[in-house]
Amino acid sequence: MQGGKREGAGRNELPENEKKTGCKLYITNKLINDINMYASGDSFSEKCRSLIETQIQLLKDDINRPIRFIDLFAGLGGIRLGFEQALHEKGLETQCVFSSEIKEYAIKAYENYFQGEKVSGDITTIKSNSIDDFDFLLAGFPCQPFSSAGKGLGFTDTRGTLFFEIERIIMNKKPYGFLLENVEGLVNHNKGKTLEVIIDKLERLDYEVSWKLLDSKYFGMAQSRKRVYIVGTKKYKINLDNFPVSTQVLGDILEHGIPTVNSLFTKKLFKNFKPEEVIGKAIKDKRGGTDNIHSWEIELKGETTQEQRILLNKLLRERRKKKWAEEIGIDWMDGMPLTLNQIQTFINSPDIEDSLNDLVNKGYLKIEYPRKLVEDKRVPDTTKPKGYNIVAGKLSFEFTKILDPNRLAPTLVAMDVSRLGVVDNGGLRRLTIREAQRLSGFPEDYDLSFLKEKEAFDLLGNTVCIPVIKEIAKRLAVSYINNNS
Repeated sequence: MQGGKREGAGRNELPENEKKTGCKLYITNKLINDINMYASGDSFSEKCRSLIETQIQLLKDDINRPIRFIDLFAGLGGIRLGFEQALHEKGLETQCVFSSEIKEYAIKAYENYFQGEKVSGDITTIKSNSIDDFDFLLAGFPCQPFSSAGKGLGFTDTRGTLFFEIERIIMNKKPYGFLLENVEGLVNHNKGKTLEVIIDKLERLDYEVSWKLLDSKYFGMAQSRKRVYIVGTKKYKINLDNFPVSTQVLGDILEHGIPTVNSLFTKKLFKNFKPEEVIGKAIKDKRGGTDNIHSWEIELKGETTQEQRILLNKLLRERRKKKWAEEIGIDWMDGMPLTLNQIQTFINSPDIEDSLNDLVNKGYLKIEYPRKLVEDKRVPDTTKPKGYNIVAGKLSFEFTKILDPNRLAPTLVAMDVSRLGVVDNGGLRRLTIREAQRLSGFPEDYDLSFLKEKEAFDLLGNTVCIPVIKEIAKRLAVSYINNNS
């Protein structure tokens, strides 16, 4: 007697997404041989299916993987910070696969903040094929002159410059895009030829290139810092116009209650000026004007009378006038020595010579020959009579600028940052490292306290303004998303 169908007997029906459908595939004999040799499976159909599934998974992994980048001439990692902030806001993960820097204390700061990462050294010694593949190259490269490619052919040879290292790596690795930063002077460097060569070289590598001179003061920074930004991608030309504008003043980022400096300089300064009177003033002996305080006005090199201060202020202005160059018989220069007779034409005093010599002895004035122009250099002209001239300079002063909290800070320059002063609690102090970091948009958890002050200020005087990088990188991110959608 034949029974009915047993429960569980027979084949179970497969889900729709696992059912196989037959299809025709037209391929070459060479490809057939390759599939049989390299693919796994018991049948040719299984081998093809295995290869297709593997490649699809690779494509999925590539779409979902982090955006990889390299960070050259990294410094403190400012370009990296702005780039990553922008991409994270756009929902993109990032991965730095390589960074390079040669300054030891910069490496120390970088590795301290970006924990677990190792910074490579001199990029000129690193081969391109030793760098993992990446999507974006970031670099704040030093500006160097290019050598001539031949008589009359202009400046086209980038070999021997640090830009060449960027060019070399982009050529070999072919990333999707790049973001480069350089000083304002690049625009007119070698009469604009240097920038022209850079753009041309990048375009020859098959990139859509844009560049723009941007000022950080329009990007929510309390510092005016103009920099050249060069960006490029394989597909889209990035628009570097019409960024959203935001502003700050120095007072928005200042700390308060910081210990002030009690030195001979500050004692002499406040002997002659009230704290509120020095705010916004420069301290140097090269220019006149109401926004400048001179060494003789604070009696830095010795006591001066009111008459001597008037004399020095008039001489400071007069020595710049072209009429004296004509009278002396030299080409005009900014700051010529004037003789006693010439000075007496604008200072009427019976004691003028004694007063001048007293100022020479104290170091406010010097006696020197006027200078003539010889092969683009100024050399003393010993055929002319000597005259009195201001001992100009500013780097010997403990402070060269007292910042105004209601205005912007000037561009931070490495050798001058430590000489910027802030009036605090009725005294004068230096700009702090934290304040200098805020002027460039560094996060509050970026620690530089373990560096020497000179080292920290050197790095901050050469860094980028992170919010500017961030706004540019947002547009690069949109380009990348559109290219991969």
